[in-house]
Amino acid sequence: MSLVSLDETNDGLSLLEPTDTGVPDRRRLRLLSFNAQVGIPATGVHHYLTNSWKHFLPFDGRMANLDRVARFISGFDLVGLQEMDAGSMRSNYVDLTAYLSERAGFPHAYTRVNRDLGAFAKHSLGLLTRLEPERVVMHRLPGRIPGRGAIEARFDLANGESLVVFLVHLALGRRARRSQLDYVAERLAREPHAVVMGDFNCHPDSRELKQLVLRTGLLDPMPSAATYPSWDPRRVFDHILLTPDLSVSDMRVYDVKLSDHLPVGIEIELPDGGRVIEAAH
Repeated sequence: MSLVSLDETNDGLSLLEPTDTGVPDRRRLRLLSFNAQVGIPATGVHHYLTNSWKHFLPFDGRMANLDRVARFISGFDLVGLQEMDAGSMRSNYVDLTAYLSERAGFPHAYTRVNRDLGAFAKHSLGLLTRLEPERVVMHRLPGRIPGRGAIEARFDLANGESLVVFLVHLALGRRARRSQLDYVAERLAREPHAVVMGDFNCHPDSRELKQLVLRTGLLDPMPSAATYPSWDPRRVFDHILLTPDLSVSDMRVYDVKLSDHLPVGIEIELPDGGRVIEAAH
Protein backbone atom coordinates (compact mmCIF):
# COMPACT_ATOMS: atom_id res chain seq x y z
CA MET A 1 0.00 0.00 0.00
CA SER A 2 1.22 3.49 -0.77
CA LEU A 3 0.07 7.00 0.06
CA VAL A 4 0.02 8.88 -3.23
CA SER A 5 0.25 12.65 -3.22
CA LEU A 6 -1.09 14.39 -6.31
CA ASP A 7 0.30 17.73 -7.41
CA GLU A 8 -2.72 20.02 -7.27
CA THR A 9 -0.66 23.03 -8.35
CA ASN A 10 -0.31 21.33 -11.72
CA ASP A 11 -3.96 20.29 -11.67
CA GLY A 12 -2.73 16.74 -11.15
CA LEU A 13 -6.10 15.48 -9.96
CA SER A 14 -6.84 13.34 -13.00
CA LEU A 15 -5.45 9.81 -12.99
CA LEU A 16 -5.90 9.22 -16.71
CA GLU A 17 -2.69 9.02 -18.72
CA PRO A 18 -2.63 11.21 -21.87
CA THR A 19 -2.97 8.15 -24.11
CA ASP A 20 -5.85 6.67 -22.11
CA THR A 21 -9.15 6.73 -23.99
CA GLY A 22 -11.22 6.43 -20.83
CA VAL A 23 -12.71 3.11 -22.05
CA PRO A 24 -12.45 0.54 -19.23
CA ASP A 25 -10.58 -2.73 -19.69
CA ARG A 26 -13.38 -5.16 -18.91
CA ARG A 27 -10.98 -7.68 -17.35
CA ARG A 28 -9.34 -5.08 -15.11
CA LEU A 29 -11.27 -2.50 -13.10
CA ARG A 30 -10.17 0.53 -11.10
CA LEU A 31 -12.35 1.05 -8.04
CA LEU A 32 -12.45 4.01 -5.67
CA SER A 33 -14.21 4.64 -2.37
CA PHE A 34 -14.47 8.22 -1.15
CA ASN A 35 -16.33 9.95 1.68
CA ALA A 36 -16.76 13.35 0.01
CA GLN A 37 -18.27 15.20 3.02
CA VAL A 38 -20.90 16.92 0.83
CA GLY A 39 -18.19 18.66 -1.17
CA ILE A 40 -16.61 20.39 1.84
CA PRO A 41 -12.78 20.41 1.84
CA ALA A 42 -10.95 20.16 5.16
CA THR A 43 -7.31 20.61 6.14
CA GLY A 44 -7.51 20.76 9.94
CA VAL A 45 -9.66 19.92 12.94
CA HIS A 46 -10.69 23.58 13.25
CA HIS A 47 -12.73 23.18 10.06
CA TYR A 48 -15.29 21.10 11.97
CA LEU A 49 -16.16 24.34 13.75
CA THR A 50 -15.62 26.93 11.03
CA ASN A 51 -17.24 24.80 8.30
CA SER A 52 -20.11 23.37 10.33
CA TRP A 53 -22.68 25.70 8.74
CA LYS A 54 -21.74 24.37 5.29
CA HIS A 55 -23.47 21.09 6.16
CA PHE A 56 -26.80 22.96 6.27
CA LEU A 57 -26.47 25.96 3.96
CA PRO A 58 -25.14 26.53 0.42
CA PHE A 59 -21.71 28.09 -0.04
CA ASP A 60 -19.85 29.29 -3.12
CA GLY A 61 -16.95 26.85 -2.88
CA ARG A 62 -18.92 23.61 -2.82
CA MET A 63 -19.26 23.10 -6.56
CA ALA A 64 -15.70 24.29 -7.22
CA ASN A 65 -14.41 21.63 -4.83
CA LEU A 66 -16.66 19.03 -6.46
CA ASP A 67 -15.15 19.99 -9.81
CA ARG A 68 -11.76 19.06 -8.33
CA VAL A 69 -13.29 15.78 -7.11
CA ALA A 70 -14.61 15.15 -10.64
CA ARG A 71 -11.15 15.61 -12.16
CA PHE A 72 -9.69 13.24 -9.61
CA ILE A 73 -12.23 10.43 -10.00
CA SER A 74 -12.28 10.60 -13.82
CA GLY A 75 -9.54 7.96 -14.05
CA PHE A 76 -11.58 5.21 -12.37
CA ASP A 77 -14.10 2.69 -13.68
CA LEU A 78 -16.34 2.51 -10.61
CA VAL A 79 -16.58 5.05 -7.78
CA GLY A 80 -18.48 4.67 -4.51
CA LEU A 81 -19.29 7.96 -2.77
CA GLN A 82 -20.45 8.55 0.77
CA GLU A 83 -21.87 11.69 2.42
CA MET A 84 -23.45 13.07 -0.72
CA ASP A 85 -26.67 15.11 -1.09
CA ALA A 86 -29.52 14.14 -3.40
CA GLY A 87 -30.77 17.70 -3.91
CA SER A 88 -31.60 20.04 -1.04
CA MET A 89 -31.11 23.66 -0.03
CA ARG A 90 -27.45 23.15 0.98
CA SER A 91 -26.60 21.83 -2.49
CA ASN A 92 -28.78 24.38 -4.30
CA TYR A 93 -31.15 21.46 -5.02
CA VAL A 94 -28.56 19.67 -7.16
CA ASP A 95 -28.12 15.91 -6.87
CA LEU A 96 -24.37 15.88 -6.23
CA THR A 97 -23.91 12.32 -7.51
CA ALA A 98 -25.54 13.26 -10.81
CA TYR A 99 -23.38 16.39 -10.95
CA LEU A 100 -20.17 14.39 -10.52
CA SER A 101 -21.38 11.86 -13.06
CA GLU A 102 -21.72 14.57 -15.67
CA ARG A 103 -18.52 16.41 -14.81
CA ALA A 104 -16.37 13.26 -14.62
CA GLY A 105 -17.92 11.57 -17.66
CA PHE A 106 -19.58 8.57 -16.02
CA PRO A 107 -22.51 7.32 -18.11
CA HIS A 108 -24.22 5.51 -15.23
CA ALA A 109 -25.01 7.06 -11.84
CA TYR A 110 -27.12 5.83 -8.94
CA THR A 111 -28.22 7.72 -5.83
CA ARG A 112 -29.51 6.12 -2.64
CA VAL A 113 -31.11 8.59 -0.18
CA ASN A 114 -30.28 7.42 3.34
CA ARG A 115 -31.90 10.16 5.39
CA ASP A 116 -34.36 12.64 3.89
CA LEU A 117 -34.64 15.87 5.86
CA GLY A 118 -36.68 17.57 3.17
CA ALA A 119 -35.45 20.94 2.00
CA PHE A 120 -32.64 20.99 4.57
CA ALA A 121 -30.65 17.88 3.54
CA LYS A 122 -30.95 14.64 1.63
CA HIS A 123 -28.08 12.52 2.93
CA SER A 124 -27.16 9.95 0.30
CA LEU A 125 -24.77 7.43 -1.20
CA GLY A 126 -23.66 7.66 -4.81
CA LEU A 127 -22.38 5.05 -7.24
CA LEU A 128 -20.73 6.01 -10.54
CA THR A 129 -19.75 3.43 -13.14
CA ARG A 130 -18.54 3.35 -16.72
CA LEU A 131 -20.00 -0.13 -17.28
CA GLU A 132 -23.75 -0.56 -16.98
CA PRO A 133 -24.74 -3.03 -14.26
CA GLU A 134 -27.16 -5.84 -15.00
CA ARG A 135 -29.04 -4.89 -11.83
CA VAL A 136 -28.88 -2.28 -9.08
CA VAL A 137 -30.59 -2.82 -5.72
CA MET A 138 -31.07 -0.21 -3.00
CA HIS A 139 -30.87 -1.78 0.45
CA ARG A 140 -32.09 -0.47 3.79
CA LEU A 141 -29.59 -1.47 6.46
CA PRO A 142 -30.79 -2.42 9.95
CA GLY A 143 -30.20 -0.14 12.92
CA ARG A 144 -32.00 1.40 15.87
CA ILE A 145 -31.76 4.81 14.18
CA PRO A 146 -33.08 4.55 10.60
CA GLY A 147 -31.22 6.14 7.72
CA ARG A 148 -28.35 3.85 6.77
CA GLY A 149 -28.45 2.13 3.41
CA ALA A 150 -26.39 0.34 0.79
CA ILE A 151 -26.19 0.14 -2.99
CA GLU A 152 -25.70 -3.26 -4.61
CA ALA A 153 -24.58 -3.36 -8.25
CA ARG A 154 -24.41 -6.65 -10.12
CA PHE A 155 -22.33 -6.96 -13.30
CA ASP A 156 -22.62 -9.86 -15.74
CA LEU A 157 -19.39 -11.67 -16.62
CA ALA A 158 -18.62 -13.38 -19.90
CA ASN A 159 -18.31 -16.76 -18.17
CA GLY A 160 -21.94 -16.62 -17.02
CA GLU A 161 -21.14 -15.57 -13.44
CA SER A 162 -21.54 -12.18 -11.77
CA LEU A 163 -19.45 -9.58 -9.98
CA VAL A 164 -21.32 -8.00 -7.07
CA VAL A 165 -20.28 -4.63 -5.62
CA PHE A 166 -21.73 -3.43 -2.30
CA LEU A 167 -21.34 0.23 -1.31
CA VAL A 168 -21.95 1.07 2.36
CA HIS A 169 -21.62 3.83 4.93
CA LEU A 170 -21.95 2.14 8.30
CA ALA A 171 -23.27 3.45 11.60
CA LEU A 172 -21.17 5.05 14.34
CA GLY A 173 -22.32 2.56 17.00
CA ARG A 174 -20.72 -0.89 17.21
CA ARG A 175 -23.98 -2.79 17.74
CA ALA A 176 -25.57 -1.19 14.69
CA ARG A 177 -22.46 -1.83 12.59
CA ARG A 178 -22.52 -5.48 13.62
CA SER A 179 -26.12 -5.92 12.47
CA GLN A 180 -25.42 -4.03 9.24
CA LEU A 181 -22.40 -6.18 8.39
CA ASP A 182 -24.42 -9.29 9.26
CA TYR A 183 -26.98 -8.11 6.70
CA VAL A 184 -24.26 -7.69 4.05
CA ALA A 185 -22.74 -11.09 4.90
CA GLU A 186 -26.08 -12.84 4.40
CA ARG A 187 -26.42 -11.39 0.91
CA LEU A 188 -22.89 -12.29 -0.11
CA ALA A 189 -22.91 -15.82 1.31
CA ARG A 190 -23.14 -17.49 -2.10
CA GLU A 191 -21.38 -14.87 -4.25
CA PRO A 192 -18.04 -16.10 -5.64
CA HIS A 193 -16.95 -12.65 -6.92
CA ALA A 194 -17.73 -9.74 -4.63
CA VAL A 195 -16.46 -6.36 -3.46
CA VAL A 196 -17.64 -4.45 -0.37
CA MET A 197 -16.43 -0.88 -0.06
CA GLY A 198 -17.19 2.35 1.74
CA ASP A 199 -16.81 4.17 5.03
CA PHE A 200 -17.09 1.43 7.65
CA ASN A 201 -16.44 3.72 10.64
CA CYS A 202 -14.33 0.96 12.19
CA HIS A 203 -10.84 -0.52 12.04
CA PRO A 204 -9.93 -3.90 10.46
CA ASP A 205 -9.31 -5.40 13.91
CA SER A 206 -12.79 -4.49 15.16
CA ARG A 207 -14.96 -7.40 16.25
CA GLU A 208 -17.70 -6.67 13.74
CA LEU A 209 -15.35 -6.45 10.76
CA LYS A 210 -13.53 -9.62 11.78
CA GLN A 211 -16.90 -11.37 11.91
CA LEU A 212 -17.71 -10.22 8.37
CA VAL A 213 -14.39 -11.60 7.13
CA LEU A 214 -14.99 -14.89 8.95
CA ARG A 215 -18.46 -15.33 7.46
CA THR A 216 -17.66 -14.29 3.88
CA GLY A 217 -13.97 -14.94 3.31
CA LEU A 218 -13.53 -11.35 2.11
CA LEU A 219 -9.97 -10.06 2.21
CA ASP A 220 -8.71 -6.57 3.07
CA PRO A 221 -5.63 -5.87 0.93
CA MET A 222 -4.97 -2.61 2.80
CA PRO A 223 -5.48 -3.43 6.50
CA SER A 224 -3.28 -0.57 7.71
CA ALA A 225 -4.27 2.13 5.21
CA ALA A 226 -5.24 5.11 7.39
CA THR A 227 -7.68 7.50 5.71
CA TYR A 228 -9.07 9.69 8.51
CA PRO A 229 -8.70 12.54 9.21
CA SER A 230 -7.34 13.63 5.84
CA TRP A 231 -4.86 16.18 7.30
CA ASP A 232 -3.35 13.64 9.74
CA PRO A 233 -4.57 10.14 8.83
CA ARG A 234 -4.51 7.82 11.83
CA ARG A 235 -7.74 5.82 11.57
CA VAL A 236 -8.50 3.05 9.09
CA PHE A 237 -12.17 3.75 8.37
CA ASP A 238 -12.40 3.46 4.57
CA HIS A 239 -12.14 -0.06 3.18
CA ILE A 240 -12.34 -2.05 -0.03
CA LEU A 241 -12.80 -5.76 0.75
CA LEU A 242 -12.91 -8.42 -1.94
CA THR A 243 -13.20 -12.15 -2.48
CA PRO A 244 -9.89 -14.05 -2.87
CA ASP A 245 -10.48 -14.83 -6.56
CA LEU A 246 -10.07 -11.15 -7.49
CA SER A 247 -6.39 -10.37 -8.04
CA VAL A 248 -5.09 -7.00 -6.87
CA SER A 249 -2.67 -5.23 -9.21
CA ASP A 250 -2.62 -1.83 -7.48
CA MET A 251 -3.88 -0.31 -4.22
CA ARG A 252 -3.44 3.21 -2.86
CA VAL A 253 -4.61 5.89 -0.49
CA TYR A 254 -4.59 9.22 -2.30
CA ASP A 255 -3.28 12.24 -0.42
CA VAL A 256 -5.79 14.78 -1.72
CA LYS A 257 -7.42 17.25 0.68
CA LEU A 258 -10.88 17.32 -0.89
CA SER A 259 -12.75 16.14 2.23
CA ASP A 260 -12.09 15.10 5.81
CA HIS A 261 -11.42 11.56 4.49
CA LEU A 262 -8.78 10.43 2.03
CA PRO A 263 -9.98 8.36 -0.93
CA VAL A 264 -8.84 4.76 -1.22
CA GLY A 265 -8.42 3.08 -4.61
CA ILE A 266 -7.72 -0.39 -5.90
CA GLU A 267 -7.21 -2.05 -9.27
CA ILE A 268 -8.52 -5.60 -9.58
CA GLU A 269 -8.15 -8.26 -12.24
CA LEU A 270 -11.09 -10.58 -12.79
CA PRO A 271 -10.54 -14.36 -12.92
CA ASP A 272 -10.09 -16.14 -16.27
CA GLY A 273 -13.16 -15.75 -18.43
CA GLY A 274 -14.49 -13.11 -16.08
CA ARG A 275 -14.61 -10.16 -18.48
CA VAL A 276 -17.45 -7.76 -17.64
CA ILE A 277 -20.12 -7.53 -20.33
CA GLU A 278 -22.53 -4.64 -20.77
CA ALA A 279 -26.08 -5.09 -19.56
CA ALA A 280 -28.53 -5.77 -22.39
CA HIS A 281 -31.83 -3.85 -22.45
